[in-house]
Order: sequence, then C-alpha cells, then structure tokens
Amino acid sequence: MSYFRSLKCRVCGEEFAPETQFVCLNCFGPLEVSYDYDSIRRQVSRADVSKRPLNLWRYRELLPIAREPIAGDHSGWTPLIHAENLGRRLGMNALYIKDDSSNYPTLSYKDRVVSVALSRGRELGYSTFACASTGNLGNAVSAHCARIGAPCIIFVPSDIERAKITGSLVFGPRVIALEGTYDDVNRLCSEIGDEYGWGFVNVNLRPYYTEGAKTIGFEIAEQMGWRLPDHVVLPTAGGTLLPKAYKAFQELLILGWAEGSCRFHTAQAEGCAPVVRALHQGRENFDPVKPNTIAKSIAIGNPADGQTVLQAVRESGGWGEMASDPEILSAIRLLAETEGIFTEPAGGTTLAVAIKLIEQG
Repeated sequence: MSYFRSLKCRVCGEEFAPETQFVCLNCFGPLEVSYDYDSIRRQVSRADVSKRPLNLWRYRELLPIAREPIAGDHSGWTPLIHAENLGRRLGMNALYIKDDSSNYPTLSYKDRVVSVALSRGRELGYSTFACASTGNLGNAVSAHCARIGAPCIIFVPSDIERAKITGSLVFGPRVIALEGTYDDVNRLCSEIGDEYGWGFVNVNLRPYYTEGAKTIGFEIAEQMGWRLPDHVVLPTAGGTLLPKAYKAFQELLILGWAEGSCRFHTAQAEGCAPVVRALHQGRENFDPVKPNTIAKSIAIGNPADGQTVLQAVRESGGWGEMASDPEILSAIRLLAETEGIFTEPAGGTTLAVAIKLIEQG
C-alpha cells in the first residue's frame, strides 16, 4: 500500500498528481512529495519498522513508490559510529559519524536517492535513465541500471577526477563529458530530458529522487534509539541532503516515532559556498558562484535546493560554515588517524566545518 498523495509546490502550496511533473505549473517552484500521515500512524508503528530488513526500504511508507522497489535491497542502513577517539581530540563525548561510504554498491549516499528514483521512474514508464553528475551520482545510476538491465546515460563536467569516471564506466553506461561546470551540464540535461523521454534522476524525477535522502535521517534517529541528536552537520552540494534529513526528523515527530529536537548545520567548501555566504550575510537568496575547490563532489555553484537548505537551517536554529582546501585535507587526515576512516573531500569538508562549529560553541 502506498501513502504518498500528491506533489506539492514548496513556494505556493499548489498540489498536483504524483506523476512526471517536477516544477509547479503556476509559479515554477520545486515540487515535493506529500504523504497521508494519519493513515501511516494508524497502520504502521516503529515496532513494525524494526522487524524489517536492514535497508532503506524499511521506511517504505514514507517513500514515494506504489509497488515493490526494483533497486536498493542492499542500500542504506550504514553505520553510525561513536567517534570516541576523535571526540576526545575535539573535547566532545557524544560525537557520532554517519559513515555512508559503506553504502552498497557504489560507496556513497547517492545509492539511496538513485534506488528511489529508479523504482518510481519505472512505475512512471521510464525505461532509460540518465543524470548530470560530479562523479558519485553517475556511479550509482550506472550500477543500479546495470542491476535492473536499463540503458544509462551519464553527463559529467570534462574536468572531473578520472577515478570517478572509471567508477561509472565499469558498469557500461554511455558517458558524455561536456566543457563547463556541473551547473552547465545540469542545465543541458534540463533542456533535453523531455525531448528524449529519458528519466533524469536529478531533473524530471527529482521530487522522488530527493525523498531517498530522507532515509539517512530515519536511520540516524533509529540508531540513536529514536531520539534525535542535538546537532547534525551535513555537506551541501545541490542541496538535497540537508532539507530531506530535516524533513525526515519532522515526519518522525509527526508520527510519534521519535522525540527531541535537532539543529541542522550546513557545510560547504570555501571555494564553492553560495549557501553559507548567504546565511552569513543574512540574505534570503544566494548568488551562484563558479566552483574552485578540491571538494569536487560538492562543487555545485548554483544548488537546485539551496533555498530549501537556508530555510531548514534557519527553522532548526542551526548555522553553517565553510572550509578551505587545506582545512579539508587536514580534517581528512585527522579522521583517518583517529577513527580509521578515509573519507573523500566532501567528508573532509563536513568534519572541518564541524570542528569550526565546536570551536564556536
């Protein structure tokens, strides 16, 4: 049984049928999936959830699919690590790391969002899937498409790290490298999605794709005994992750499955920090930037959901900071030395910002 009811505009509140539409026809605002929480509350309990397989679909009532999922049976439910050694170094006794680098099959949180996008996309009639990517998303779409036997096209900036492209090519997609930034690539994908009838997971399937990011929030709450942490620090690239983790916590509170309150903090690299700069300047809107950072997987200068990040951070009473490339590298080394975890620059950015926030009290 499905519990999602409509696509609702985050700007004007207009509601639409949960089909292939991804922008509001009235104001061109982004659309978000809405659910029948009363029915979920009556028919499902967190005790029911706890008996299910340890993957992202244990929260399926809060995900936008009508039939059985076709991807993600082994994605999600990644470790929540009590980082005691790192915590002692930073003067914190309750510091935890959600290690999404252990996601199956491509070792990033993108396996979550792609699993949901492909499952819903197939329900909507798409047979070929595509994406604009800075690396991790392309890897995930390629791998999951290989698993379900679907053709796959990946569009990437031409300066992306070669190792990231290798991670996609091994699964046999068609990879197209374009001159320009990720934002240039994404703009092209927005223009050609409808023309070719492809399911672009982060464009015309975006309302469903982004819902997959909620599962990281659901897991954190459940792994902490259904109590929300006091603070969460998350990286911002396109802006999907933080607002959806925030939405996940709100949904758990609505259902009565969790208790507590949490402040959300956004982390960006200094060379690509449009959201953090807007936050520091007290502005409602952010100015797009041209990325210049080693943290290429989060180097999106015009984040599609940047406004939603600002809103979630402010509503939760949180904050945000940026990290320089040397600070990112230092944080990568610190995490490796203290916890035996070797993260990429996005993870280094998150830790470097967390350290700044701890120093700020």
